[in-house]
Amino acid sequence: MAHPKRKQSSTRRDKRRTHYKATAPQIATDPTTGEQHVYHRAHWHEGKLYYRGQVLIDNTVEEVA
Repeated sequence: MAHPKRKQSSTRRDKRRTHYKATAPQIATDPTTGEQHVYHRAHWHEGKLYYRGQVLIDNTVEEVA
């Protein structure tokens, strides 16, 4: 198995890694609420959790014990 004869310096390593850039996340607009959110993620709006325009969790209704 091949092994390096010398340790590669951190400068050389970091120069190779400079091409990995952070990209801004894509933003979607919910068709029901008009709220902007990250793609493929559920988001809260006025006490309700929405995903793809449908309510998943509704925290606006209080439960009576």
